[in-house]
Amino acid sequence: MKISEGDTIPQVTLTKVTENGPEKVDSRDYFAGRKVALFAVPGAFTPTCSAKHLPGFAEKADELKAKGVDEIACISVNDAFVMGAWQKADGSKDVTMLADGNGDFAEAVGLTMDGSSFGMGQRSQRYSMLVDDGQVRKLNVEKPGDFSVSSAEHMLGQL
Repeated sequence: MKISEGDTIPQVTLTKVTENGPEKVDSRDYFAGRKVALFAVPGAFTPTCSAKHLPGFAEKADELKAKGVDEIACISVNDAFVMGAWQKADGSKDVTMLADGNGDFAEAVGLTMDGSSFGMGQRSQRYSMLVDDGQVRKLNVEKPGDFSVSSAEHMLGQL
């Protein structure tokens, strides 16, 4: 069942990319007590994700934070090493990279997609959500192939 606005973030283990290497984090602890702009991509280094989604949130980080967002996070069904390499290649220091290596978070929020026809297996759909103290306040799920409602610009308009 797909997560909805007003729902609480499910509890799964994610891996946060840090300067000291991968760090395991509990999703409920990660989102507790703060406002997080979370965006999900089907895959690191994929065209739309690399050209628009990650750069858009990185470019709008100051504006999002000025409107009360405490942290901006990108999540993908990739391992922490791939997410770290993507962040390094992109230079996006204002975005926390969260690895959902086994797709547990994507499955728990009901937002998986089958990327098998592209050789990608099970992945996350493209979406953004505003999470305030563990509760989903805004949820913006893209139609397959689209990129509009999950953008940083769209989220800015919701704040």
